[in-house]
Amino acid sequence: MRLLFVALFAACLAALLVASLRRVRLALKYLLSLIRDPFGLAYYSRANHALGPPAPGERRVVFLGDSILQLWDLPGSFPGRPWINRGISGQTTPQMLLRFHQDVITLSPAAVVIQGGINDIGGKFGRPTLTQTEDNLAAMAEMAAANHIRVVFCSVLPNGFDRSRRWKSRAGKIIDLNHWIEAYATRNGHSFVDFYSAMKDKGGGMPAALSGDGVHPLPAGFAILAPLVEAGIAKALADNR
Repeated sequence: MRLLFVALFAACLAALLVASLRRVRLALKYLLSLIRDPFGLAYYSRANHALGPPAPGERRVVFLGDSILQLWDLPGSFPGRPWINRGISGQTTPQMLLRFHQDVITLSPAAVVIQGGINDIGGKFGRPTLTQTEDNLAAMAEMAAANHIRVVFCSVLPNGFDRSRRWKSRAGKIIDLNHWIEAYATRNGHSFVDFYSAMKDKGGGMPAALSGDGVHPLPAGFAILAPLVEAGIAKALADNR
C-alpha cells in the first residue's frame, strides 16, 4: 500500500513538473515574441499557411485566446476534431483583435472560440479599461459575424495567483467582465460557456487540484472545461440563423 502511495505521489509530482516546465518555456517564448513581434502577427503565420482551407464538409473551429488556450492540448481533449489552437501566452484583447483576421477569418472556420481578458485586467500589455476590453471582444464578434463565423464566448477563469488587495480588485473585475460577456453573448445570439463557475473554489480562486499556480488549468481542469466548450460549440453550430 505504501509503495502504491509513493508511486501515485511521484506520478503527480512528475505531472506538475512537466506542466511547470511547459509554462516556463511559454513565458520565455512570450518575452522574446514581445521584442520581435509585440502583437503576435507572425506567431502562427507559417502554421496558417501550411494549414490550407477546410476539407469539403469540414466544420473547422478556431480557439483564439491567451495562455489558457495555448496550454490546452486540443487533440488530446478532442481527438479527430478539426479544431485549431491559436492561443498566445500573455496576450491581451487588443493583441487578439489585431491578429483576428489572419488567425481566424483567413482559416475559414465554421466557429471561433474566444477566451481572453485576464491579461487586460492584470495589465500585461498596457492597462485597458473594462469598457475597452469589452469593445475589443465585441469587435471580434462583429468581425466573425460579418464573415459568417459562429461565435463561442468563454468566461474568464478565476484567478488565485495571490490573495493581496490587488488580487481582490482583480477578482471583482473578472466577475464584472464575465457578467458583460454573458449578457453580450445572450443579446447577440452567441454561445456562452461559463468556465468561471465550473472552476471556482469557495475563496474565489481555483482549487489546487485543478490549477497548480492558481491561473492555468492542470489536465484535471481542462477535463472539466472540455465538455463545456464542446457543448457550446455544438450549440453555436446548430444555430440555423
